[in-house]
Amino acid sequence: MNDYRIRLATEQDVRPALQMKLQAWREAYAELRDESFFTHHEGQLDGQVAWWERGLASGAQFFIAEDRDGRIIGLAGGTPAIDEDKDAGVDIELGMLYVLAEYYGTGLGQHLFDVVLGERDALVWVLQGNERALAFFAKQGFTPDGTSEALAGSWKGLIEQRMVRARG
Repeated sequence: MNDYRIRLATEQDVRPALQMKLQAWREAYAELRDESFFTHHEGQLDGQVAWWERGLASGAQFFIAEDRDGRIIGLAGGTPAIDEDKDAGVDIELGMLYVLAEYYGTGLGQHLFDVVLGERDALVWVLQGNERALAFFAKQGFTPDGTSEALAGSWKGLIEQRMVRARG
């Protein structure tokens, strides 16, 4: 039995979901970024909340996982693939999938993944060096397709690689 529930996020969930995402970043990217990266993004929280609230108001959706106490412990969402990714041959991008480290290995990430994508073909961008994520997506049938991108801004110095699951 799960000690959590997954549901569509509402406007009231945006701030705590983004706070959880920042915590998940600290846990997943601590070896890849220094403290100034996390401090910078925490300082951007109000602007991100407003942007995400506008997105939800215009029809965007994402899912959250809550523990028994209502604390957000995971989130995931997909979007239509952007034009630059049409060459991947899929229509959906998994834009985010984060769970708190205390839930690694519990099946929560898999459950969120299944809710958002199920068996559909899709693409995902994954940071090189994030071995846990690379292994998770490989287990889901995603493979690197050779496309990568050097990141800019606070992510400068990191490279994302595109992974695609296209069985059709």
